[in-house]
Amino acid sequence: MGTASARRAYAGPALLSLGFRPFFFGGAVWAALAAPLWVWMYLGGAGLAGHRDWHVHEMLFGFLAAIVAGFLTTAVPNWTGRMPVVGGPLAALAGLWLAGRIAMLAEFALGPLAAAIDSAFLIAFAGVIWREVLSGRNWRNLPVCGLVTALALANVAFHFNAALGYSYLGERLALAAAIMLLTLIGGRITPSFTGNWLRAQGVQGGPATFGMVDRAALAVTGAGALGWAIAPEAALTGALLAGAGVLNGLRLARWRGWLAAREPLLWILHLGYGWLAAGLALLGASVLFEEIPRTAGVHALTAGAVGVMTLAVMTRATRGHSGRPLAADAGTLAIYLAILGAAVLRVAAPFWPQADAALLIASVSLWSLAFGGFAAAYAPMLLKARR
Repeated sequence: MGTASARRAYAGPALLSLGFRPFFFGGAVWAALAAPLWVWMYLGGAGLAGHRDWHVHEMLFGFLAAIVAGFLTTAVPNWTGRMPVVGGPLAALAGLWLAGRIAMLAEFALGPLAAAIDSAFLIAFAGVIWREVLSGRNWRNLPVCGLVTALALANVAFHFNAALGYSYLGERLALAAAIMLLTLIGGRITPSFTGNWLRAQGVQGGPATFGMVDRAALAVTGAGALGWAIAPEAALTGALLAGAGVLNGLRLARWRGWLAAREPLLWILHLGYGWLAAGLALLGASVLFEEIPRTAGVHALTAGAVGVMTLAVMTRATRGHSGRPLAADAGTLAIYLAILGAAVLRVAAPFWPQADAALLIASVSLWSLAFGGFAAAYAPMLLKARR
């Protein structure tokens, strides 16, 4: 039974009919709640010990992992022609994710058990993706399987960071995996969706086809990301990251996104990829020049590239898979502006230390508005059956 047939045959709750539904909704709600909770702890509220580690963990392995799971459990059946994960198995997978969020909130009480509960989701999810891709002989997407596995291993390493005092290996490996997922998948969907829209509009001269610039960007980004994970202070790592930023900027320019400036669902993808290029360049520069704050590069990649690109994918995928028009309404445009503002303010904060707290609060407020706004505006599409 194919993906479409399996979707038609499914008769359970709409929320469990495809992976994007529970994971996009849960991830958005968690993103909207976890960020202000961390700021409250950071600025002096009572809260979890090691609140910085909790914040980093929940953004990478809570929020980002949910959106990756929502996207891949929906996309992989289309890639492989196999049945999607729906119903009980999807509920079990989403339940593991939710159990991890609860466990990390109660880590002070659960101790090592929290790490075991939290690690289970990404390990199980990686197993699902490997099974589907291998069973479908979809060899092209083996790198995606590898990156999901790297994210799962990074989560395990993160818990060992806290236990054994390693120097943030887990979070660096997770950021490296996120960078590569954005480069690989963002590099597929952004020119593809742009080209489809331009052809429908009768516009000639769309995105350039995959070529040497794309191969070079992927190779140098991979080398830079690996360098960041294992040797973040090395000058070679800085040079590779900066070079990756330049190459991804050239790659983005070849997609001619300005031709699709009339459609927010498209230009937000280009801006998200632009944040990736800028973030890589800024992170590389921070390694090479001590005057540039390291956190500026990190947040250009996380609040910027991850935040913007995930919201871009969530809105487009939700609209498409729920039978809505592939065009942004006023609410969608508002949440795009909010996430872009959140990213700009978060990257600006370390350059203006005297206003750090105010910029942080403003950035987190816009972040929560963006993802909370998505959860509220898109709930009917996510929680009700396709129309």
